[in-house]
Amino acid sequence: MRDEGKGFTLELPHGVLQLPVFLPDATHGVVRSLDASDLLQCGVQAVQMNVFYLMQKPGSSTIKALGGLHHMFAWPKPIVTDSGGFQVYSLIHQNPKYGSLTERGMLFRPEGSSRRFQLTPEKSIQLQVDYGADIVICLDDCTDVDQPLSVQQESVDRTIKWARRCKMEFEHQVELRRLEPRPLLFAVVQGGGSHELRQRCAEELLAIGFDGFGLGGWPLDSKGNLLEEIIAYTRELIPPQFPMHALGVGQPANIVTCARMGYDLFDSTMPTRDARHGRLYIFTDDPTSSKLEGEWYSYLYIQDAQNMKADSPLSPYCDCLCCSNYSRAYLYHLFKVNDSLFYRLATLHNLRFVVQLMRRLRELSIDEKRCTGIGPPCRSSPSEPEIQICMP
Repeated sequence: MRDEGKGFTLELPHGVLQLPVFLPDATHGVVRSLDASDLLQCGVQAVQMNVFYLMQKPGSSTIKALGGLHHMFAWPKPIVTDSGGFQVYSLIHQNPKYGSLTERGMLFRPEGSSRRFQLTPEKSIQLQVDYGADIVICLDDCTDVDQPLSVQQESVDRTIKWARRCKMEFEHQVELRRLEPRPLLFAVVQGGGSHELRQRCAEELLAIGFDGFGLGGWPLDSKGNLLEEIIAYTRELIPPQFPMHALGVGQPANIVTCARMGYDLFDSTMPTRDARHGRLYIFTDDPTSSKLEGEWYSYLYIQDAQNMKADSPLSPYCDCLCCSNYSRAYLYHLFKVNDSLFYRLATLHNLRFVVQLMRRLRELSIDEKRCTGIGPPCRSSPSEPEIQICMP
């Protein structure tokens, strides 16, 4: 839903999201090196988990015995669960020996495992609802933009059929479990680089009826560049009242580009993975007033020798636990001795950077509406979750 005074908001069973929002990937039920209280201190509004991995480890029976994902992770805020569609692409399309794809679903054997798993549209929905997800995503057949048109056509056909089955199973589960408030159901728009296939997929998914939609397919080209034209076109196909998730988009500049196209939710392992490898995100000017144009951020590589004796925080504009208490030199030391504290502090910093970025994008969106006269006059700035900085 849209509140013109505060931008987009999305009401979910475990809270209201201020949009746009970034969801750290807790793929296996954990944001690596952090716990739920760390995420709350950063101001994170929601996390994203993945049913494909969770059904393997710790396993559905364990998750159920622990009371669902929220109780298992001690996380009070919304959780979005991905369906496993991307893993169809990364596991089976690229490595057919690991499984097979049929109209029924996917049958796979993960590398190093002797056990075979089956994931159908119905099972994906059942598991996501059973886990307690706030946003459930339909199982889809993901592709790469460079795959042949015949493969893209097959992907769209399968994605639409699976989405219809997901919708039927979702409605059955909501009625069976008497869920109130119920989670939201998102479908994924596939079609590769074809405008015609993207349009057909979007129109048929809109006719089926969903609460929101996701950007389908790998969002980058073979050179790592954002597929801006097809991403913008896909957003234009979905009416603006529907929230749209830019699945897998997490590079800071790409987030800004897609947010200005109208995308509302983002997730990626990039900020946390970069942190663990020593690539830290730094605003080049005050994020409370930045226009997010030009060279508005930079990368700091903590292993660089210039940080060895630097008695300054990573960033003067960051209020995370790391920047509030520790120097670049200490982070350099932790990285060099491979201490796990580095992973925690660096991850806290990069996630706080992204939280600050999303807040600024909300503010700029409101300012743009005020200047252009779109919608009613703005009444207030978007609220940010309260941040509690824990001192060591």
